[in-house]
Amino acid sequence: MSTTVQTALPGGEWSPSSWQSRPAAQQPDYPDPAALRRVLAQLSRLPPLVTSWEIENLKRQLADATRGERFLLQGGDCSESFADCESGAIASKLKILLQMSLVLVQGSKKRIIRLGRFAGQYAKPRSVNTETHDGISLPSYRGDMINHAGFTAEDRRPDPELLLRAYERSALTINFIRSLIEGGFADLRHPEYWDLGFVAGSAHAAEYTRMVETIGESLRFMETLTGGVLADINRVDFFTSHEGLHLAYEQAQTRQVPHRTGWYNLSTHFPWIGDRTRALEGAHIEYFRGIANPIGLKIGPSITPEQLVALAGVLNPQNEPGRLTLIHRFGVDRIERCLPPLVTAINRAGRCVLWCCDPMHGNTETTRSGIKTRRFEKILQELEAACRILQDCGAHLGGVHFELTGDNVTECLGGASGVTEADLTRDYRTALDPRLNYEQSMEMALLLARLLSPRRKP
Repeated sequence: MSTTVQTALPGGEWSPSSWQSRPAAQQPDYPDPAALRRVLAQLSRLPPLVTSWEIENLKRQLADATRGERFLLQGGDCSESFADCESGAIASKLKILLQMSLVLVQGSKKRIIRLGRFAGQYAKPRSVNTETHDGISLPSYRGDMINHAGFTAEDRRPDPELLLRAYERSALTINFIRSLIEGGFADLRHPEYWDLGFVAGSAHAAEYTRMVETIGESLRFMETLTGGVLADINRVDFFTSHEGLHLAYEQAQTRQVPHRTGWYNLSTHFPWIGDRTRALEGAHIEYFRGIANPIGLKIGPSITPEQLVALAGVLNPQNEPGRLTLIHRFGVDRIERCLPPLVTAINRAGRCVLWCCDPMHGNTETTRSGIKTRRFEKILQELEAACRILQDCGAHLGGVHFELTGDNVTECLGGASGVTEADLTRDYRTALDPRLNYEQSMEMALLLARLLSPRRKP
């Protein structure tokens, strides 16, 4: 891999490895550095997982979203597992995002950007470095690309070979998604292909069915009117994203490509920076400022307006539309206090950003029995507050970021299906953060579509 330095961005000379001179948070401590170097050398020679023209296409669509012409739907698992890299699980994730996007198209009257939180989401930041059970302390589980979830010393030892497994499973996932889409799985004329067995008794099943029928009739009418098949209606654009947490892994897939300037992270279309790793002088900001991908920045209650403006200046110095998405995660109890001053500061600084609401992370709680969960009504309330606050501040809600699954797990409370605390143990699968299940995700999409409707009164 070339080590040519890019100098167009502020903060000194940049290269894919310049982050190594900065303090790096949330990085694993490998017991065998030589083994890590060997694995990274292999990764740097393997083919890229995505292409620069796909990345640039996404950036153009995100630029449209900053102007209110599109809407971003980002969703998927809190953290992928190697065990779930199988056709049924991948297809169900794709189906739920396609179904949700169809609902949002119908409700918002905007084109939807479909961004999966998968094909690389194998690492997770942790609030503490160790975990203790029965008086035994071991390193925290940090995702399948770093160590194993089992509570033994061997399981929790960071293993560089897992980076190769993460690359391979990411490649398998992306390849299968592309094959499904190119094969007509995402044909808008046949949304019935995406059925996941919506429970007949669901309060919103009939509404969704009517919506599907209306869209199908409209498409058939247009094809009859034009005398041919509408171009590209049998496929949709679909992009991947993950938190760019493990910087050595991200560097290994950072390349220069023919006929384009700059460097691209070719492990994903849209990498993002977590709220725990956004220190202005830190390694993650140093790495992200130099790549050409559109990027996300997670922001929580601890960020100040001054810090956010400074970060926006470093990460998007040329104020390029579509380059920077701010994914805000405050919680329903804090959004009224936290969001308005940030929007005001960004507006005053003239910074071009896309505002995307993550209503999941700020609304996490633990039940009396010690189970981590989230409440459907609080997730919805934060979305409603974000939409209103941004509008009042002269901006607009341009996207949403959900942790969800296409399965009917019982991890989040509430929704029309009425998941209670007693239900949580029935089918609680996540090893980390709780996700909206299939029915809750569809209900959330229907309610969000009403919120975004152009016919809705402010």
